[in-house]
Amino acid sequence: MGVPTAALCLAWVLALGCAHPLTHSKPEAAGGGHPHGAEPPSNDTDLTQLCADEGSFDAATLSENGTMLFFRGEEVWESSRGGPWPHSRPLATAFPELGGPVEASLRLHRRQHPQEHQSLYLFQGEQVWAYTGGQLRPGFPRRVGDEFPGVPGGVDAAVECHPEECGGETVLFFKGDTVYSFDLELRVTKPRTWPGLGPCDAALRWLERYYCLQGTRFQRFDPLTGEVPPGYPRDLRDYFIPCPGRGHGQGNASWGDTGDRCSKTPFQALLSDDTGRIYAFRGGLSFRLDSHRDGHHAWPLAQTWPGLDGEVDAAFAWDGRTYLIQGSQVSVFLSAQGHRRVLGYPRPLQEELGVPSADAAFTCPGSADLYLITGDHVRLVNLTQTPRRAGEPVPLPHDHVDGAMCTNDGVFLFRGPSYHQYPSVAQLLGARQSAPPQSIATHFFHCPQ
Repeated sequence: MGVPTAALCLAWVLALGCAHPLTHSKPEAAGGGHPHGAEPPSNDTDLTQLCADEGSFDAATLSENGTMLFFRGEEVWESSRGGPWPHSRPLATAFPELGGPVEASLRLHRRQHPQEHQSLYLFQGEQVWAYTGGQLRPGFPRRVGDEFPGVPGGVDAAVECHPEECGGETVLFFKGDTVYSFDLELRVTKPRTWPGLGPCDAALRWLERYYCLQGTRFQRFDPLTGEVPPGYPRDLRDYFIPCPGRGHGQGNASWGDTGDRCSKTPFQALLSDDTGRIYAFRGGLSFRLDSHRDGHHAWPLAQTWPGLDGEVDAAFAWDGRTYLIQGSQVSVFLSAQGHRRVLGYPRPLQEELGVPSADAAFTCPGSADLYLITGDHVRLVNLTQTPRRAGEPVPLPHDHVDGAMCTNDGVFLFRGPSYHQYPSVAQLLGARQSAPPQSIATHFFHCPQ
């Protein structure tokens, strides 16, 4: 099973791993900026300095392998696949052809266009460089207007807008107060003005959402209208940097093994919803598994599931809704509306599903049958019935599981660092011994064996 998103992994990349303050501003010309060293924060002094800074990034995007890239001055930071801290490299090492800081960056994901697919575009003044597989593509650098007709040079930021969100393959270029919408198929540019958004130092897409970075603040925006939802702008340090005493950081300089997708720390729940999104829950964090091209990163629970905190014990989806079980309570969110919690929740699990608690839960695609696992038994609940009641317990070939999930590939039971796969519910219930264990980190998160 090849499980490949959002939102936005600034928590790791913005906890920059740099020993200097974030005071660099976007250069006026491609040759601006100055070299400076970069090392991961090694003590509280580095983190305090980072949290007190008012600087900005020059550009941000995803790399071709799904990690986050942030550019500032003569360096680029890449989110680490092996832990919560990023690592930095000099631009001269990563992209020796550039010869100066990046003003905007962009990654294109176009499977039907192999020449452009997974290309990384870096902008400096009137020119653009395109890299594939770490190598400069033939014919580059080129004038920005030659590669993207109608787009001016000197853009401040750029971000790809996917067809499902923009109605077609589009790139949004930001320059001052003007946004240039470039249609990749028609090769046509339309300028727009979005006064409610303002200039962007950098822009990025993360798990179907779009963000404009402005210094240490950010705004989420609608890629069709530029509209910003209530509550923005917000401070990056309250949401994405583990700053002591601020926002979600609350004194934690790192999520440690809990936030490291490759660690052997058990997951407490997994969820495959009706839209194909797959989430894993551990501690107070959630991971997005299905969007491999956007990387696999942890995110504080409330950032994806507004109003929710603590730990998730079990999760499942049915009829356009996701159910998150915490102890004796269950919260229900609308899957297609930005995970908006349904009014009246949380409610007691006993009233909602007819059981006092659950270690794991799963539904299979297209089915109203819910399977609730407690200890070494599973109980069936028909979700269409009112009131809902749990059937008699049926033994499982496991004495305990941490989480469960069902997809078109079968039923997956998770325990510790391993999962056990069964082709169907019937084969799970009829099994006399457990299926062979397989690595969660390797098969679901693409970690090295």
